[in-house]
Amino acid sequence: MDSTYPPPAASPPPERPLRRDARENRDRILTAARAAFAELGIEASVEEIASRAEVGVGTLYRRFPTKDALIDAVFEEHLEQIAAAAEQALAGDDAWAAFLGYLTRVVELQATDRGLSEVLGAYVRGEDLVARARARLRPLVEQLIAQAQESGALRTDIVYEDVSVLLWTTGRVIDATRDVEPEFWQRYLALMVDGLRAGSASPLPRPALTPATHGAAMRRFMQERSPSVRPSPG
Repeated sequence: MDSTYPPPAASPPPERPLRRDARENRDRILTAARAAFAELGIEASVEEIASRAEVGVGTLYRRFPTKDALIDAVFEEHLEQIAAAAEQALAGDDAWAAFLGYLTRVVELQATDRGLSEVLGAYVRGEDLVARARARLRPLVEQLIAQAQESGALRTDIVYEDVSVLLWTTGRVIDATRDVEPEFWQRYLALMVDGLRAGSASPLPRPALTPATHGAAMRRFMQERSPSVRPSPG
C-alpha cells in the first residue's frame, strides 16, 4: 500500500484542440479585429468586429470572453511582428543601420496601424502580457543598442529605457498628426535619431530612467489619462 500522504495531485486534462469550424471562426475574428483596430483604434466595438468577421457577437465572446482578451490576442501578434523586426535587424552587417532600421520599422507600424499605436502608447491591460512583452523585446533591443555603441555610431549613454521612451513619444506624435499630416513622423524620428548619434553628442543633463522609474512614469501617465487601463511594455 502506498503510504504517501497527501496523494500526488492529478495532472490537469490536456487542453482540447478547437474544432475546425471553431478555429476558423477564431481566425476570422482575429483578422477582423486586426483590421478594425488598425483603422478605428482599439475603441472599435465588438459589434463592428463581429460584423467584419461575419459571426455573431455570441460567437465572438465564446472565442474571446472579453474585449480585453481580444485586444491582448491581437497585441501578441503585433509583439511577434516587432520581435521579428528586431531579429531581422540583428542579422544585418551594419550595426547603426540595424539600430535605425528597427526604430524606423516600429514607428512605421505605429503610423499605419492606429490600434498598435494606441497599445504601444500604454493601453495593454494584462500585467502578465506586459511582462512577457518586455521579456521578449528587451534582450533584442539591448543587443541592437550594444552593437551600435560598439561600432561607435550610437552615443554610449543610451539605454533600453531611452529607446522605449522614444517609441512612446513617437506614438503620441503619430496620434496627434495622423489626420492632418500622416507622414510627419518621419521628420520627428529624424530629429530624434540625430540626438542619438555619437558624433555630435553633448553631455545629457539627467541620467536615464531606471526600469523602476520608467515603469512608474508609464503607470502614472496612464492613470491620469484613464484609470481603467494599464501600462504598455514600453
